[in-house]
Amino acid sequence: MLAYFCGMKRVFTSLVLLLTLFQAFSQAPVQEKVIQAKVIGGNIKIDGKIEESEWFSGLPAKDFWSQFPNDTTLCQVQTEIYMAYDENTLFVAAKCYSTGKKYVIPSLRRDFRAGGNDNLTLVFDPFNDRTNAFVFGMNPMGVMREALIANGGRESADFNESWDNKWNGASVIEDGYWSCELAIPFSSIRYREGSQDWNFNSYRFDTQTNTRSTWNHIPQNQIIMSLAYMGNIHFEKPLEKPGSKVSIIPYLTGGVTKDYQANAPANSNFNAGADAKVAITPALNLDLTVNPDFSQVEVDRQVINLDRFEIFFPERRQFFLENADLFASFGSARINPFFSRRIGIGRDSSGLIVQTPIAYGARLSGKLNDDWRVGLLNMQSMQGGKDGIPNANFSVAAIQRKVFSRSNVGLIFANKESFSQQENIEVPSPYNRVLGLDYNLASSDNKWVGKAFHHQVFSPDESIKASEKFAHGAFLEYRDRPHAFRWDHQWVKDGFNPEIGFVPRRDFFRMAPSAEFFFYPQNNWVNQFSIGLRSEIFWKPEYGKTDHTYSLFFDSDLKNTAMLRGSINHNYIYLFDAFDPSRSGGKKLDKDTDYNFVNFQGSYASDQRKKLFYRIEPTVGAYFNGWLASFMGSLTYRYQPFGSIEMNFNYSHVALPKPFATANLLLVGPRIDLTFSRKVFLTTFIQYNNQIDNLNINARLQWRYAPVSDFFLVYTDNYDSVNWGTKNRALVAKWTYWLNL
Repeated sequence: MLAYFCGMKRVFTSLVLLLTLFQAFSQAPVQEKVIQAKVIGGNIKIDGKIEESEWFSGLPAKDFWSQFPNDTTLCQVQTEIYMAYDENTLFVAAKCYSTGKKYVIPSLRRDFRAGGNDNLTLVFDPFNDRTNAFVFGMNPMGVMREALIANGGRESADFNESWDNKWNGASVIEDGYWSCELAIPFSSIRYREGSQDWNFNSYRFDTQTNTRSTWNHIPQNQIIMSLAYMGNIHFEKPLEKPGSKVSIIPYLTGGVTKDYQANAPANSNFNAGADAKVAITPALNLDLTVNPDFSQVEVDRQVINLDRFEIFFPERRQFFLENADLFASFGSARINPFFSRRIGIGRDSSGLIVQTPIAYGARLSGKLNDDWRVGLLNMQSMQGGKDGIPNANFSVAAIQRKVFSRSNVGLIFANKESFSQQENIEVPSPYNRVLGLDYNLASSDNKWVGKAFHHQVFSPDESIKASEKFAHGAFLEYRDRPHAFRWDHQWVKDGFNPEIGFVPRRDFFRMAPSAEFFFYPQNNWVNQFSIGLRSEIFWKPEYGKTDHTYSLFFDSDLKNTAMLRGSINHNYIYLFDAFDPSRSGGKKLDKDTDYNFVNFQGSYASDQRKKLFYRIEPTVGAYFNGWLASFMGSLTYRYQPFGSIEMNFNYSHVALPKPFATANLLLVGPRIDLTFSRKVFLTTFIQYNNQIDNLNINARLQWRYAPVSDFFLVYTDNYDSVNWGTKNRALVAKWTYWLNL
């Protein structure tokens, strides 16, 4: 513990720097725009037509600003938003003017992404912290979406469309405009009882004029979902505490699986469980789960791994999503003390990753008031795997305190306790604990963002000193219209091993500064481009420099929404362990050898508004002591509005001198997304991967027969791509129902 508090000195040094810069350079936000919501007594019919007089009782949101292709004028196709409310529901209507009826609707699937299609998005920040927000959206054909925004909406990873909730909406297409109406229960949004003002913004994509617009002005160098630039909803009367909010979501599942490689008989199974949501307060929610099952979760997209380290796959399971940033945003993307996908997953004695059943879980999360957020999580996994992976209990406590306008300080404690009820099963580590402190900086105008953190592991391994069990990092970025500068560093000691975190690399000091300069040419095809320098350098304190990448890069956004990227990279790698760069099982490069090589990386994404669009990402150049030519991307055809067929491909030719291996690695397969209606969806993945000699087929049929209530039928098949023998096969059916009490 002494080592931990000594390590705090490093954090406080970084905090002083960040706070000083914050106070010196932070600017006050621009004057907020206001939309008024009046109390209504009668019911509004949600049909998308905006005919009821109640819509026009308050002050609407209008005068949308252009954000693309420029950010200096009002948008040529305007949008008007109206709001009203009663004790249980927030009603929203929008009239979206247009130049025609040739709207782009990729599919009828709920939870679409905004890019490349027509839609309107509403962003609600009930606690006015400009850090977390609820998102609801519609398109001209009435397809709905909801999502959560975390961390101020700084990057696309802060947008989580996997979140689901219960609300209603409808759209209609008329001459010269399309309109929509939404009825959002207050029980679907966390807010403070008695509040009368919420931060609010809205953004719209219009494909016919190729414009993106926002109600409250957002500069073009900022991401369109940034929460730094918000207007205001003013409610006529303070919001009351809604009625009892308890939701029960039971499930039933049944299926059959067969392991052909083990020559085992088919195994039939039946299971049942339930989730529950209990609103402790309008801002604090208790989630409970008993015997959860995640068989309906969409399969991860496979990748060709030429890296020496573990690949990150995002969390998709619904139970872990709301307020997920409160638990998962500590540290950095590759130094994370808590990664929820570690729960319900373990390694057996052969090193294979297998699923382990979860008995129960509970999570309390949300706001205590305008300044404090809290999260408590406890999950119990059961023994699993062929060799009996031990039972484990996972507990996480996180608390966050808002400071200044958009910054916060957070504290996390994560604990894994392993134990077994059988004498013949060895528990490798009885416990593993992490205590961490983070400071997150975000200025009011989002020009300054940063982070500083220090995390300490506590484990029973006395052979490793406490001073070897910490991780520390900090970054600071300044972004303005003409340029952006960033400093980033991390220090991870060899003993820092959070067993429920994601830390694929240890024992290093990393430094990664960068500079980027933006240009806005006055021509007919380039909207914006930038050039810059970035670097990434790794050291081991006892060895010196072990890796570096120095890059000169070019990024451009075209006026037809296409994107072009490119970089020239100089790489250096020192191998501490023998490594096969082809990842094909060939002869390994010797340890204690180093390599310098140069390569080129590029990417081009075409106009997504077209029915046929594509993305390509080539990499060509030297690779360790040989050469690498890699070509990956996708080709997508949209059959509007019933879905799309996307062909994904990744081919890598690794050529190393003899006696080392030369390999041709191929990952290819279509993703077929069909939407027969706004309630019935079919998604099929076919993935051929010769790196792991596998052909995977995964088909998922979903019928949303009632709001947030589904029937799933999931078929999975795996074949050995060498002799085309069947490895395993499964067919699973799952039924869920959302019941409000």
